[in-house]
Amino acid sequence: MTDVHFENVYGDFKSAQFAGIPTKDGRNATIRTMYAQLTSTRLFNENYFAFRAALDDAYAKGIRHVALPGDYSDDAQPINIDGIAEILKEYQARGMRFFLAPGNHDPNEPHDDNEAGKNDFLTKDGKEQKVYATGSAACKARDPAVVCTDQLMEQGYEKLLAKLGEHGFMPNRADVYWESPFSKYAGTYTFEQAGTQAALSNRQFEICAEGEGGAYKAAGEAKLGRSYTKCTSIVDASYLVEPVKGLWLLAIDANVFIPNGNFDPANPKNFKGFDGAGNAGWNKVLTHKQHLMDWIKSVNERAKAQGKQLMAFSHYPTMDFYANQTGAMKAVFKSGAFQTARVPDAATTAAVAATGLPVHVGGHMHFNGTNDYSDAAGNFLVNVQSPSLAVYGASYKILSYKDKDTIDVQTVALNAVPRFNELFPHYQAEYDYLQGSTATADVAKRWNRAVLDTQSYGEFTRYYFGELSRLRFMDEYWPCEMKEAAMNLDGRQMLILSQLQTRVTLAQLKDVPGVLPLTASCAARGTAGTDGVAASELAADWADATAKAEKLAGARGLTLAGFAKITAYDFYGDFHRTVYAGELALRDMGQERVNQYKVLMGAFPATPAPIAMSGSQLSDQNPVHVAFQNQFRQVFAIFKGLGSAKPSGHFTIDLKGKKVANAESAALSFN
Repeated sequence: MTDVHFENVYGDFKSAQFAGIPTKDGRNATIRTMYAQLTSTRLFNENYFAFRAALDDAYAKGIRHVALPGDYSDDAQPINIDGIAEILKEYQARGMRFFLAPGNHDPNEPHDDNEAGKNDFLTKDGKEQKVYATGSAACKARDPAVVCTDQLMEQGYEKLLAKLGEHGFMPNRADVYWESPFSKYAGTYTFEQAGTQAALSNRQFEICAEGEGGAYKAAGEAKLGRSYTKCTSIVDASYLVEPVKGLWLLAIDANVFIPNGNFDPANPKNFKGFDGAGNAGWNKVLTHKQHLMDWIKSVNERAKAQGKQLMAFSHYPTMDFYANQTGAMKAVFKSGAFQTARVPDAATTAAVAATGLPVHVGGHMHFNGTNDYSDAAGNFLVNVQSPSLAVYGASYKILSYKDKDTIDVQTVALNAVPRFNELFPHYQAEYDYLQGSTATADVAKRWNRAVLDTQSYGEFTRYYFGELSRLRFMDEYWPCEMKEAAMNLDGRQMLILSQLQTRVTLAQLKDVPGVLPLTASCAARGTAGTDGVAASELAADWADATAKAEKLAGARGLTLAGFAKITAYDFYGDFHRTVYAGELALRDMGQERVNQYKVLMGAFPATPAPIAMSGSQLSDQNPVHVAFQNQFRQVFAIFKGLGSAKPSGHFTIDLKGKKVANAESAALSFN
């Protein structure tokens, strides 16, 4: 269960200033606004109920061992860590065991941050309330608009491992075996030895701005040609545990917090002295946690020699998680779109595979997917991306060993979550406030109330992702003219545009309103050529393209009128849902919608006319169809790749045969 992002919605701020929203049962709801949720890649509130539903479902299925590969908390705040610890203890009392690995939100920084906080907790009046830790500038200045409580500080490794140590981070008498990357046992393994080795003072390594220090420092400095700088000791929370005889769970702390320009050797535990781990991932493990690579190789060799089934998990993916579409996505969308900086380099994937590791489960991207990698030395690594419980496609993965070489993987979708709408009345107050306010900032935060009419958690998360697309992704990821097309064209118009051939330009669209809802507003003004045609010609050209589109649809047993049912909102929502949920998104679309998209994917000309540019912008002298056919041919190729990836619903991993096979005959694909 990855990326739970647990927020304790009935937690106690321990503040006389603000206790949250009083509820009928005497509790206080300490929740974030709906607007905050609809513009975030994770929900903050409803995942509280989703997590319980997932645990109940897993327990009912007989599952007793649960791994949480990072971001199990919102941001490692005491209010949230104490809340999730309480829930884990509750299910532990029923016979479940939990094994945690750190994520970039737990901890946010390697050491305590007493300046952290959030701006958007919800009040009973539907307004936003700032809540910060006492060390923040606002609290030091006694800002009356800010609630100050250390329940919102962000805890580092030391406090987190003290509070959650029993969930894998520390040895347990019930375990057959436990070790950290630094363990050195004398003779036969004992729990007492393991306890001594597990002390945090024995689980630190030297990290420098340029790479790992310690035993790796001399070679690194020789390669660099100068001395390493900003060196300090930091905790590595990785561990290997054998909870039942024959099964080895390898929990990898792939967080890499690199000392930055603010690092002060006189105050090495100041959180400001480190860069965040979010974009570092396995790429930086190779350079700044070299000891982990050696340890993973050792663990794999020992697992083979002792006949153990080895299952590894960390917060970060070990290979391309976008179905090998990353290069295309970088070329088509805005710089930095879809967080492609987080995709591991090919050399990183090769290095992880070279350790011999067979299976790795990752999170971080809130993404459902599967990929594999084989090398010439015979290594075969499968990376399973488990989706978040806090987004569209909310699911958890069940991995079952059928024999020593065959793993069955099931993706359990959380469509039905009891109490998922328990907080909706509070959001109604927020909606009413925003609708009644004329303040510019409030008007900009208005959201579609229909999200409160959803009837299930699955429907709620689907709607949330549509709103996230509209309110954030379209601006953040899509270039101007692509955004305009995606937000204004329905499926029928897209199919016709894919067939359109015209000499009427973007600049002339203003003269023929009503043919298609596009403008030249994103284009640079160009100089009209001498071979221009009348804008009125677009109607005849559009009619010709419509006939061709009707024929394409008919050949697949579809109608052009059916394509009109794919609204612009549906299209860009479907695209983003497929980016994140893969096969699960196609399941939601259904066969007819999948078939319609397949027609669109094959409709574009193989070599569209090139786009005429004016500097860095497209020129408004481009014929109407040219930019769309160039750009959306690529968009639909990416869409197809994402929806035709390795199986990610119910599948089997054959380690001996080195293949991943679908176990679900009815699974939908764009192939």
